[in-house]
Amino acid sequence: MSAGGGRRLIALMRKESAQMLRDPSTFLIALALPLVLLFLFGYGVSLDATSVRIGLAQESTAPPAASLAASFLASPFFRVTTGHDRRELEPELVGGRIKALIVIPDVFAERIARPGGIPEIQLITDGAEPNTASLVRNYVQGVLANWQRQQPGAVAPAITVETRFWFNPELKSRNFLVPGTIAIVMTLIGTLLTALVIAREWERGTMEALLATPVSAFEILAGKLIPYFLLGLASMAVATALAVWLFGVPLRGSFFALTVLTAAFLCPALGQGLLISAVAKNQFVASQIALLAGFMPAFLLSGFIFEIDSMPPAIRAISAVLPARYFIASLQSVFLAGDLWGPMLQDIGILLLLGAVFLGLAMRATRKRL
Repeated sequence: MSAGGGRRLIALMRKESAQMLRDPSTFLIALALPLVLLFLFGYGVSLDATSVRIGLAQESTAPPAASLAASFLASPFFRVTTGHDRRELEPELVGGRIKALIVIPDVFAERIARPGGIPEIQLITDGAEPNTASLVRNYVQGVLANWQRQQPGAVAPAITVETRFWFNPELKSRNFLVPGTIAIVMTLIGTLLTALVIAREWERGTMEALLATPVSAFEILAGKLIPYFLLGLASMAVATALAVWLFGVPLRGSFFALTVLTAAFLCPALGQGLLISAVAKNQFVASQIALLAGFMPAFLLSGFIFEIDSMPPAIRAISAVLPARYFIASLQSVFLAGDLWGPMLQDIGILLLLGAVFLGLAMRATRKRL
């Protein structure tokens, strides 16, 4: 780039930065909205089934039944409503006030006393929430297994399975929801903000004056891209600080790896926003397209909430071209596992390739002509 081109680019960046500072919607999207999303997913949303409300119908008063009931009452996973007959608690299950009903039948102690007798209990769960029902079933099986091991004369199994969870030993959903939320925040900043940039110039009539100057299409895009690129990096730093110090999410990787990943992701995110802005030429239309083409796919199809492997093949093919899919996977690795440069470099390469495609299309759509 020539000296004149460098001066023009700096002038365009100063113009865009001044316009960005004067626009309150920029700070609303770049600062207020990320804080709301982080607080929502950090505090308000949890995929952990802790303190699940259940009912316990203890129809037997024998000591084994009382011992088992005490095990359920002592479990940290349940908030137990007790009764002596299942018919007392069935209305609670039907009304949704409890998520499951455990019945210890009146013949429970008799079956244990028989040689080779197998004790049985009944578990009724609310199938309207299948994930919670599955978790409750697993928790009940765990309580039963612990109770059986504590019974007199219990024989230890020949093989003992010791489960160990890597990277997220506490199985806290916050530890992977918050990094995923940061990726959604970066998508909003990269795509939604830049989708309004060129469309705003066309609406205000300043694009014609800009096209009449000696600046090239590349200088126009670069002058608008670089300030938002720096804003994205600053927002990532703020979001990371909140994730680590406020929500307690571990950061086992380096801030350098986090910065490289963010820079690679902002390329396709900003490029997609610029392409939308150049095509739409209307701020309202551009913002709606940005939400439909950027935010919603990143939220639903990137693996943030739903497993990609469980999606139909056609949906998995669509997710393969979503930048957020690769950013979220590497972001969660940096936070929970560390700097795994092998898979991260592959994701960075895909992000840069998608960025080149989007920026190339945006430059092609921004022709320097009236």
